[in-house]
Amino acid sequence: MVEGGVFGNLFLSIGAMKAGTTWLNAVLRRHPELNCPIEKEIHYFYHRYVDRSTLSDVRRLQNTRNDYILRFDPETANPDMVRRNLQWVCAYLDRPVDDFWYRNLFDMRSHERFACDFSNLNALLPAEAWQQIASRTDDLRVLYTMRDPVKRLWSHMKFDLQFNGKLDLLAGWGAQDYNAYLRQDHIWVNAEYGRVLRNLYAALPESSRKVMFYDDIEADNLGAIRAVESFLGLQPFDYPRWLLERRFTESARVGMPDFFPALVADDVARIKAEIAELGIDPPASWL
Repeated sequence: MVEGGVFGNLFLSIGAMKAGTTWLNAVLRRHPELNCPIEKEIHYFYHRYVDRSTLSDVRRLQNTRNDYILRFDPETANPDMVRRNLQWVCAYLDRPVDDFWYRNLFDMRSHERFACDFSNLNALLPAEAWQQIASRTDDLRVLYTMRDPVKRLWSHMKFDLQFNGKLDLLAGWGAQDYNAYLRQDHIWVNAEYGRVLRNLYAALPESSRKVMFYDDIEADNLGAIRAVESFLGLQPFDYPRWLLERRFTESARVGMPDFFPALVADDVARIKAEIAELGIDPPASWL
């Protein structure tokens, strides 16, 4: 980290789940002016300001076992890369989990302008937390991506069912079952775009925050990346075309039932109105 604020220059992507953050992370980590750790979602600020169990010793050990130690193939792995990753894991398992712990997860070099974290749970931070984070950085930039609420909820619900091995339940469900599942806190909270934006707008100046729509990423992926580079003051980078066109973490190809949009129609109207109150025009394509 650079001298100054505890976190130096920090870029946080906090987009709603299933709204393009995995793609943004995969592309932007190629940029030489950005430092992205091996873990896409650290969730430190959510741990610090919302739920202190998020990065407990047990959770971090579970993540280490499941996501890091067994990740590489001994037949093809590069020893230097494995050694660097294991050094990062040592920092990840260090204690106490505090601001300096988080800072030490980023091995910043002179040519890298921002440490980058793509933790979507950070979207759930209160305004007071954003104010404190900003006070601990030299330059804080926050990107929030949104997607058509109906399509995002449908994709999120499918992904959650698939992840938990319950996708086959959809075949026997009626509207009431769908409605009960999508309104679980861990799914529904990601749909409350207005709440997220109100907290950001109350705590951060316009220069520190940017809103982007998933629709814009799909329509012009390179243009969306150029917009992020401009927001961060970075030089344009030549990303490989295959990476720009790659899709990540797609949920199962199951068609949305005709009754699904009606389940959330009133909520979507409210959410769109809340966004509009902040001077943001949702895409016309939103259901």
